[in-house]
Amino acid sequence: MENKEQINQQPIDFQNPSAMEKTITVHIDDHVLTVCPQTTYQQMIDYLYPDDISIVLVKEENELKELRERPNPNLTKVFAQTVTTKTRCGMASYRQSVTFLFLKAFSDVVGFSDQKRIKVQFSVSKGYYCEVIDPSIVVDASLIQKLDDRMKQLVQSDLPIQKFSMATPDAIRMFDQKHMDDKARLFRFRRVSQVNAYQIEDYVDYFYSYLVPSTRYCPYFSLHLFENGIVLQMPVKENPTLVPDFSPQTRVAKAMISSERYAKKMGVETVADLNEKIVSGQIQHMILVEEALQEKQISEIASEIVRRGDVKFIMIAGPSSSGKTSFSHRLSVQLRARGLCPYPVAVDNYFVNRADNPKDEFGNYNYEDLDSIDTKQFDLDMNRLLQGEKVELPRYNFVTGLREYQGDYLRLKETDLLVIEGIHCLNEALYKTLPQKNMYKVYISALTQLNIDEHNRIATTDGRLIRRIVRDAKHRGISAIRTLGQWESVRKGEEKNIFPFQETADVVFNSAQIYELSILKMYAEPLLFGVPKTAKEYIEAKRLLKLLDYFLPLLPDYIPSNSILQEFMGHSIFDV
Repeated sequence: MENKEQINQQPIDFQNPSAMEKTITVHIDDHVLTVCPQTTYQQMIDYLYPDDISIVLVKEENELKELRERPNPNLTKVFAQTVTTKTRCGMASYRQSVTFLFLKAFSDVVGFSDQKRIKVQFSVSKGYYCEVIDPSIVVDASLIQKLDDRMKQLVQSDLPIQKFSMATPDAIRMFDQKHMDDKARLFRFRRVSQVNAYQIEDYVDYFYSYLVPSTRYCPYFSLHLFENGIVLQMPVKENPTLVPDFSPQTRVAKAMISSERYAKKMGVETVADLNEKIVSGQIQHMILVEEALQEKQISEIASEIVRRGDVKFIMIAGPSSSGKTSFSHRLSVQLRARGLCPYPVAVDNYFVNRADNPKDEFGNYNYEDLDSIDTKQFDLDMNRLLQGEKVELPRYNFVTGLREYQGDYLRLKETDLLVIEGIHCLNEALYKTLPQKNMYKVYISALTQLNIDEHNRIATTDGRLIRRIVRDAKHRGISAIRTLGQWESVRKGEEKNIFPFQETADVVFNSAQIYELSILKMYAEPLLFGVPKTAKEYIEAKRLLKLLDYFLPLLPDYIPSNSILQEFMGHSIFDV
């Protein structure tokens, strides 16, 4: 074969070298190729980067394209970049493709029928928890081994993952016949005239994200028994060729399982179920029941705190946009109803002066690092309060970057307790000498219990990101493009400072509501459409718009003023 320097100066025709009536010049990474319009990106990648399966997508004119696709035929010059599994969108494509591989293997090993289905539910460890629907199927080590063997066979066979389009009515009929009614009902609410489906051999399924072109791209995975199902464990973008050890967060997983079961009782497990509730006029009742359930759970937490008797510090932690502030207010109301007097304390008021604040690798102040908190002073003040002393509490001035004292004194009486909120509240390094017996720890997160369909989950992080986009625009005047640009840094901080400590909580509270994306859709869509195509955040904005497109919009008329969701929409009764 000719070397790349020679090839780059000549037309390349992978289909018919002798006939090149039209050519397209493709600038891909640092290479320039002249190809015929029928040439796929996979053919170009195979030529430029032989056997490199880490390249799973390309970005053409700031639009993601699958490797099976061709350059834009309307252009004579195309600029593209390879996308690897070391990127967020590349790893998302990989994980969705491995999920398809797993479902194909399950179909081969067990067989699909109306009873023998499997649901991809939610994230556990670094994988997905999958629940077998048919109780007659024994989920044990033998089944795990059969599935693992079949998946590896499929990878070795290098089978094409084919993509095809069909008219939406035809897709509805096809998935009805395959007993995938969740997909058939989903498409009834889509305005698009065409539906894309994917196929490995005789197994056909639908996915809303991009997939790799062949099964050989999916070699890294492991399967584990967990609860009553299977966890499909996969790599993360920081180390895309290494499957991490299976380390389930049991408390959080059980909270998710409980939320999924409640959604099933409500008859709202998928987006199609939610849309049907909206069009049938049953949504008001569902909202009221959901809000009542959350209030009941908060009431039960307050009752448990009272039963403990010796609690003086309620420590509340959770990732961004979990609704920590609204939750702390609602919990305080329940505590007051039981004769206690709660006082709010924000750990942020113990920030060190800005000049002493640590910085991240980009030179920006890192307010999510534990070293940004004066832990020694916090620990001292909390101990003094516990001993009945009078303590002057600080306030951090975010304008001047200084911690100030303005005569805000507090002494705890017998019925008093502190409701302390902050991302480090479950980390004992924040309060090294404070007695654990006097604490009650709450981990709160928006653990999305709704899926697009039985095989397409909605990531919890997506729900929180949409919440944050709406809140930032409403309360802080921050654009969607800026929120999207900061999200990677926020997630990195959560992985370091929050998630490692979530299992130490006394209780896990799920702040997500089944209906919330139908509400937030109205606020988020205009903000996301405002992200220009030239921005690097455009791809993520487009992905979120596609997610929201599955939902019918819902007016917020029935949302109570004390709802956690109001914290993000800007109409909360609380000072949030």
